Amino acid sequence: MESTLQETPQPGASGATIITASGLTKIYGEGEAEVRALDGVDVSFNKGVYTSIMGPSGSGKSTLMHILAGLDTPTTGSVEVEGTEITGLDDGDLTRLRRDKLGFVFQFFNLLPVLSAEENIVLPLSIAGRKPEQDWVDELISRVGLQDRRGHRPSELSGGQQQRVAVARALVTRPTVLFADEPTGNLDSKASHDVLELLRGSVDDYGQTVIMVTHEPDSAAIGDRLIALRDGKLVHDAPPVSADAVIELLKTLA
Repeated sequence: MESTLQETPQPGASGATIITASGLTKIYGEGEAEVRALDGVDVSFNKGVYTSIMGPSGSGKSTLMHILAGLDTPTTGSVEVEGTEITGLDDGDLTRLRRDKLGFVFQFFNLLPVLSAEENIVLPLSIAGRKPEQDWVDELISRVGLQDRRGHRPSELSGGQQQRVAVARALVTRPTVLFADEPTGNLDSKASHDVLELLRGSVDDYGQTVIMVTHEPDSAAIGDRLIALRDGKLVHDAPPVSADAVIELLKTLA
């Protein structure tokens, strides 16, 4: 049975809508081989809200995130980021938009092995030709608990420490939206908790907007809002309440 779609409360500093997706479909293959990864999804995201996206394998959750982040294009439909329609942008404009407005944290840390933790954190600014604000960099390094590891290379850091570097790197540009794709999927429970607390704190203390794909109920419950998909359709949109409630929801979607 599908969950009743509910209006989602929109906490946050301004409550302004910063991402709007309308009529999103994503079709792979043709004829009998056709697969609708997304099937008419309408959804928006407001500033300062931590949204978790869940669903069974093949539900379309990762496809939705990739399209929202400009990493993939829909078959039909549109995505606006702060009023800019991104689905029609050329590669250069799309690259600039991702660089200037979006931050990313993935399951695998994607750190450059020859750079120190601090050099990895400021890398997005270096690529953009922007000078780092040292006070902001210092604050982020302190926030992720790596003051005594800032000169260490990734091979000298634990998995949890590497993911904390990745979170700081995603935040260093002060992005409009931070996308997190299974950010704790490669970590033990203690490291997972630390990373989730960092993401939660970025919303509460910095007004950051976070959109996270996860399959873990405990991770989903830390957010302000839970979206669930099944067979490419959005079937649930409400506060997550608790990990137990998320588990019960997932049972209805299986």
